[in-house]
Amino acid sequence: MKIAVDAMGGDFAPEQIVFGAVRAAKKYHCDIVLVGDEPKIRAVLKHENGWEKLGITIHHTTEVIEMDEHPAEAVRSKKDSSLVVATRLVKDGECDAVLSAGSTGAAVTAAQLILKRIRGIGRPTIATPIPTPKGATLLLDSGANVDSKPIHLVQSGMMGAIYAEYVFGTKNPKVGLLNIGEEETKGNEQAKETYALLKEMHTINFGGNAEGRDIPKGNFDVVICDGFVGNVVLKFAEGLAKTIMKLIKEAIKDGGILAKLGALMLMPTLKKLGKRLDASEYGGAPLLGVNGVCIISHGSSNAKSICSAIGVANDYVNGNVLEHIRDALTQEEVLADEGEKK
Repeated sequence: MKIAVDAMGGDFAPEQIVFGAVRAAKKYHCDIVLVGDEPKIRAVLKHENGWEKLGITIHHTTEVIEMDEHPAEAVRSKKDSSLVVATRLVKDGECDAVLSAGSTGAAVTAAQLILKRIRGIGRPTIATPIPTPKGATLLLDSGANVDSKPIHLVQSGMMGAIYAEYVFGTKNPKVGLLNIGEEETKGNEQAKETYALLKEMHTINFGGNAEGRDIPKGNFDVVICDGFVGNVVLKFAEGLAKTIMKLIKEAIKDGGILAKLGALMLMPTLKKLGKRLDASEYGGAPLLGVNGVCIISHGSSNAKSICSAIGVANDYVNGNVLEHIRDALTQEEVLADEGEKK
């Protein structure tokens, strides 16, 4: 397996991207193409002894898409940017997946323009795992589309269920529609129309409406919503997790000697909790619905996150998710997007 990594995308590129790629090459035994400014990449690699033997190569590019650039304009104008070239390596069959921690909008745009959408899929969707006591709830869309038609949400549910089954190993994953109440009649028109379509589905286990509290509880394996709501939920969850850990540390610090002794005894448990709440354990989120494997990482990703994200790409390819999505589209007439019909 060969993964194309946008070495110039992200707040800490290329250092953390390159270090993460080296770690992943050792852990997952996959080949990696670092795409970007070769001199800068080599300057980082000189700190990694023996990297040449790990199946790591460099594909030089001269441009970088910055976070504040207009996604579509940047992708179209910067043909030799690290993101565009890395995505094209997948399109041309030279790599099995592309990974970027750069602009999410640009990554989604590049995937749509270069890899194209799977026929029948109206809009791609970002699927992000959120830690729960039962493992993880897959939330989608978490940022690819701020406005979605009911059919797009239904397609997200189908793709999320397939991903949960073939990557997470969840049997017959339970799918929920994020709403303001459990009752079928709750929500806006989008939610009501989506609910009606989901009830017609034969290939997914639709469990009804999911309320916000159901996500961290793990009451559903997959929760669907539009990208505007999903991104707010995701960022809130990330901020809450960090705040909880900070409050615990402050309480221990201000609690005196007994609190410190108690914390010492609980240290293994606290570390385990911190690991479960750490977003870098998952590293990246797949963009489902395009003709190729595209993994999007957070802009602040460190080496650990990048390594984990490459693991996500590895699991996506091995799970043969693309073919399973195509198969599901042929089985469910309700999934046909009017804008995609020929």
